[in-house]
Amino acid sequence: MNMKKNIFYILSLMMMGGAVLTSCSEDSLSPASVVVTDRTEENAFDRWLEANYVNPYNIDFHYRYTDAEGHMNYYMVPSRIEDAIKLAHIVKYLCLETYDQMVGVSFTRGYFPKMIYPTGTWEFKNNGTYILGTAEGGKKIFLMGTHYIDQYTKTAEDLNHYYLKTIHHEFTHILNQTKDYSPEFRQITTKTYVNDAWSDAPYNVGYLGRGYISAYAQDEDREDFAEMVSLYITNPAEKWEEWMQEAAQTTNSEYDNKTGRQLIEAKLDIVRAYMQEQWDIDIDKMRAELQKRQNDVISGKIDLTDLTVY
Repeated sequence: MNMKKNIFYILSLMMMGGAVLTSCSEDSLSPASVVVTDRTEENAFDRWLEANYVNPYNIDFHYRYTDAEGHMNYYMVPSRIEDAIKLAHIVKYLCLETYDQMVGVSFTRGYFPKMIYPTGTWEFKNNGTYILGTAEGGKKIFLMGTHYIDQYTKTAEDLNHYYLKTIHHEFTHILNQTKDYSPEFRQITTKTYVNDAWSDAPYNVGYLGRGYISAYAQDEDREDFAEMVSLYITNPAEKWEEWMQEAAQTTNSEYDNKTGRQLIEAKLDIVRAYMQEQWDIDIDKMRAELQKRQNDVISGKIDLTDLTVY
C-alpha cells in the first residue's frame, strides 16, 4: 500500500489572487525565526501546545520549519507563527475534540498521528493542481496553506475545502490503514477509476453522475472512500442532498443503468457500516457535531488566537 496519499484540487493560479509567497514574518512570540531545525526558546505558543496537544494527545504540532519533514521536490515556505496558531486551534476544535466527543479521548490519542506539520503555501504541481495535505504512514499529517488561513476561514465552504476536509480525509486513510474496509466498496464503481487522469477532461466534470462524490474520488478506491467520509461529515445534509439530486440525473450503462445517486448511496452504506462497526462512530451524529463546531468558528465564537493555558 502506498503510505503517502496526496489530495489534489484543480485551481487556476489566477485564483490565488494577491497571495505572495514570502518567508516567515517577525512576531512577538519568539525572538527567533521559525525556520530552525532545533527547538528554540520556549514561547507562549509552545506552552499552549504542551497543554493542548502534547499532554492530552501526545501529538507534536511541529510548526517550526524543518527541511527533513518536508517534500524536497517542491518549494516549501514556512508557516508564519500567527497562522500556525490559528490552524492549531482549527485542528483541535474541529477534529481532535470532535473525535473525543464521538468516541473518547483514548481513541483520538491512540489513532491520531503523532506529528502535524504545517507549512505556508500549497505544493503546486505542473499539471495545474496543487496539494492541500498528505498523510504519511499513519505517523504524520502534513497540512499546507496556512498563509491563506484568514482568507479561507470566513465561510464554512472555504473552511471545509481548504482545511477541514483535508484533515478528515487524511485521518480516514490512517483509520483504513489500521482496519481495512470491505472489498465490496471498490466493486461498486470498479470499472471507472481513472487514477491520475481524474483532473483531466472529461473526468474533471460530471463525476457525480458517474457515482463519485468528487473528481478526486475517481483516482482509486482508497481516495474514493476517504472523500466519501470527509465530504459527508463536513457538509450539511442540505448540501449532500443537492449533490445527490444532481447525481440522480445520470444513469450508467456499465453498472446496470444505475444512477450516480444509487452508486454513491451504495458506497455510503458501506462507509456508514465501517465507521460504526469498526470504530463505533455514527457519521450522522458526527456531521451534526461538526456543523455546530464549524458555525462556532465562522461566527467568531472560538478565538483562534487565544493562547491561555488553564
